[in-house]
Amino acid sequence: QVQVVESGGGLVQAGGSLRLSCTVPASAFVGYAMGWFRQTPGKEREGVAASSTFNGRKDYADSVKGRFTISRDNPKTTLYLQMNSPKAEESAMYYCAAGNRVPCLPANFEYWGQGTQVTVSS
Repeated sequence: QVQVVESGGGLVQAGGSLRLSCTVPASAFVGYAMGWFRQTPGKEREGVAASSTFNGRKDYADSVKGRFTISRDNPKTTLYLQMNSPKAEESAMYYCAAGNRVPCLPANFEYWGQGTQVTVSS
């Protein structure tokens, strides 16, 4: 079992910025692909961004390309999601996960955090 802990959610204005953080044990951070996902009530969980440890590959949902950035701080074993210019419709519970591979498909990820709520006001 891998413990995944997200933080950084909250209220942000549309067009503003917010950074989410996710910490995992060092052994998981170097051994797994890491990703961000989001879900709203009544909808399926969708991939936002993912990052591979092995080849540096990053994958983004088309809807966030150019606005969101996934990054890793290896010494801190922390994954980030920098959200720039978020939109009101992107309000959701955001989840961090560790898994086998990129792309950012939920089925590729095995270990999940509890989520952090992001609310974007218009």
